[in-house]
Amino acid sequence: MEELIKEFKSFSTWEDRYKHLIGMGKALEPMNPDHQIEENKVRGCQSQVWLFAELNGDKIHFTGDSDAAIVKGIVALLLKVYSDKSPDEILTLDQSFIDEIGLKQHLSMSRANGLSAMMKQIQMYALAFKTKLQMGI
Repeated sequence: MEELIKEFKSFSTWEDRYKHLIGMGKALEPMNPDHQIEENKVRGCQSQVWLFAELNGDKIHFTGDSDAAIVKGIVALLLKVYSDKSPDEILTLDQSFIDEIGLKQHLSMSRANGLSAMMKQIQMYALAFKTKLQMGI
């Protein structure tokens, strides 16, 4: 997390940070087209955003995609932070990194709402998988 914050703070302008974010989106692991379905769409995003989660052992692996370059970069950023962590790690992760890199205050209102919706969806997946693990399903 600290590395990610340093990475973003190393850019002197927000234009450079946006370029970096877009680059992260371009480098994002391709999402299986079979997962780009209505059920995996994130509600509350102006752009189309898909998040898919699967449990690998006790870790959740996320994949995602978007039809908008900056939003795809935001998806990549969130997957870098949350993917391949346990449900408890995800649920207790300090979300202040969003403010520390200055992302939220540099997004339009609709993109900021979309960011919140994506983070909420990730939390919901973590809660669902935590319950499944506790029940031994």
